Amino acid sequence: MSNTENSIDMTRPLPDVQPWSRPFWEAAKNGELLVQHCMDCAANIFYPRKYCPECWSGNLDWIKSSGKAVVYSFSTAYDMVEPRFWEDLPYTIAFVDLPEGVRMMTRIVECDPEDISIGMEVKVTWRKLNDDFFLPYFRPVKS
Repeated sequence: MSNTENSIDMTRPLPDVQPWSRPFWEAAKNGELLVQHCMDCAANIFYPRKYCPECWSGNLDWIKSSGKAVVYSFSTAYDMVEPRFWEDLPYTIAFVDLPEGVRMMTRIVECDPEDISIGMEVKVTWRKLNDDFFLPYFRPVKS
């Protein structure tokens, strides 16, 4: 076997941008967290979609989120992850509830995993993946 056959792909996955999600990623470059909004039934939507999951309307727009959230649930990975994420260990994946009425999956950063709790107040912070993508992570709101 050659060295190439034994090597591990350490390339990080990139978001798959669709026409209906492009405004989200463009706003992220400017540090703005957007949530889709249905102009027909007034539902707020996250993750970006072609149609409203409440009324199936395609009449969707965007609203700017406050960037605040509360931890709904979380799990911390200490081991047994894909090799391209080894350098991030340990890391915490969480579902957070935004006041705009949506729940989003994210990472909790800038704190020890032991300090994370359900109900903890967090706010958005941005991590540059490359020149095209900034990922919304959340960090604790410090009192």
